[in-house]
Amino acid sequence: MRRKIGSVLLSMAMIGVLLGGCGGSQAGEEGNAPAETQTEDTQEEAETPEAEEPEPAEDAGAAAQGGSEILSTGPNGETATPASEITLTDEEIEQIRNGGYKAAISLHYGGNDWATSQIEGLKATFADLGIELVATTDADFSAEQQVSDIETIMAKNPDVIISIPTDATATSDAFQKAAKDGVKLVFMDNVPAGMTAGEDYVSCVSADNYGNGCVAAELMGEALGGKGQIGMVYYDADFFVTNQRDEGFRKTMADKYPDVEIVTEQGFTDENGCAEQGDAILTQYPMINGIYASWDVPMEGVLSSVKASGLSGEEVKLTTIDLGNNIAKEIAAGNVVGLGAQLPYDQGVAEAMLAAYSLLGKEAPTYVAVSAKRVEQSNILEAYEDVYHAEAPDWLQKAAGK
Repeated sequence: MRRKIGSVLLSMAMIGVLLGGCGGSQAGEEGNAPAETQTEDTQEEAETPEAEEPEPAEDAGAAAQGGSEILSTGPNGETATPASEITLTDEEIEQIRNGGYKAAISLHYGGNDWATSQIEGLKATFADLGIELVATTDADFSAEQQVSDIETIMAKNPDVIISIPTDATATSDAFQKAAKDGVKLVFMDNVPAGMTAGEDYVSCVSADNYGNGCVAAELMGEALGGKGQIGMVYYDADFFVTNQRDEGFRKTMADKYPDVEIVTEQGFTDENGCAEQGDAILTQYPMINGIYASWDVPMEGVLSSVKASGLSGEEVKLTTIDLGNNIAKEIAAGNVVGLGAQLPYDQGVAEAMLAAYSLLGKEAPTYVAVSAKRVEQSNILEAYEDVYHAEAPDWLQKAAGK
């Protein structure tokens, strides 16, 4: 019979996770539902709580990494420079404030918790530096739309563009043209094909995606007591950051938990349709012990499938990456074991600081990363504050029994 199935410096100094158990070097957002393309004048407020105001930029750049080892390497194999090392002197800050500079943000998609928090970090730091944010666009994962967005942005004469390429190849010409026109480029997570750091762009800033995959694997292995069968729901595309996190998960499971077998891997391209992958896993492997998904929105679909099958979080262990609001509530309720969290607000702070580096002519590291963070039921409220730089909302405190 089938079973039932305060300040940026202070708050950033608290982050980090012991990743010693993740092991190995990598071989080598994500996100939620997209929003409409917007300019800064029309961008709607997201549901994520408003972040705390940052301290002056010299503190905003001092993101303590808690001693955590950053396991990811950059898009071209670069060793990561911790975000804690991105700093400005008082004199440099004053020089930027007197420069009358303008910046724009070109997202691959937005309107989700990850993008909202990262934009908040960028906006707060740009405001402190006196840099005017003239546009924020969302390509809805369309390379053609992003190329058009860049053309629209260029008409506003920005000095800096912060962006994540929707497609590294298809958007490359547009970014290269912007660079040739003198615009400084700072990238999130990935860089366009054929572009060289220090020549065509300033730097790339990322979460420790490989490390986050390790965290998700550690949580899974521990929850299963080192034995069982699991499935993976992975993003079936050549997308650098998700490829990293999935590889971190696979390798950590193989190295540290050899008695946990990955019996199936289900790929997806539509993040909102992953109940289908969950259904396929539960149908083929009705006694499955756990499922991992590449980020929180696909996991929402998997979780809906698990619940529809009459299963609980005790019977099928679920782990993922990214602390979206919906998954935060499920962790608090015990339906999801936990996840490896990106720190998008901190990532936005580092990107804005690197923009200032470029305007000053200050040498910048080619790849900067923010540590992974382990999140589970026992630390969900503190983790939420670390990720969003805002107090955990009432609904999450209630779900956590506080």
